[in-house]
Amino acid sequence: MLQKPRSRGAGGCPFAYPPDDLSPPVAWRPELTAVTVILDPAPAGFDSAMPVDPHALGALLADQAGLDGRHVIVADADGEHRLWLRDPEAGRPLAAVVPLDKDFVTRMASLLRFHRALFGKPPGPPPRGWPLTDYRLARLRAMLRALGLRQSGATYRQIAAALGRSEAASLSATEWKISAARSFVVRLVRDGTAMMNGDYRKILRIR
Repeated sequence: MLQKPRSRGAGGCPFAYPPDDLSPPVAWRPELTAVTVILDPAPAGFDSAMPVDPHALGALLADQAGLDGRHVIVADADGEHRLWLRDPEAGRPLAAVVPLDKDFVTRMASLLRFHRALFGKPPGPPPRGWPLTDYRLARLRAMLRALGLRQSGATYRQIAAALGRSEAASLSATEWKISAARSFVVRLVRDGTAMMNGDYRKILRIR
């Protein structure tokens, strides 16, 4: 990720998005985001290659310039386009770079979507699994909240109650140990800890 906002609801831990605001687009590092289309100056002799003006493609949801080029997210009714222009100089003929890695199929699908949009055709939906589903977003919110409470000193039972598992307060110690509510909270805290320690990159994997 190019910018790393700090979570306001999980003890200030660095995450992909603040847990109470998972919607704003973030320009992730292209090597981690297979849906990013990588654009480089076209090789010599390819004079018919097209330049790309992101502003002509649609509204820009994000536009970040850095030492490695320009990172752009373009709005589209069928699904956003993520572009990495390694040479931000306007008007230069461009070529697409598609790394031969395990995400090759996803990268090609994203490139074909962008190519269709570039020529004014319906691009079609993004690759399956992108963007995050409502279910995964809801679980991420619960995960980050559970982790934040745990780091603040809350017990698993207190976390369960805070997350709406009202039955947790009335269970005996024995019942609590084998309850679904306790298992649910333990998994959330465990997965939240793993996310904090680097597994947040898995959010970007296309399933």
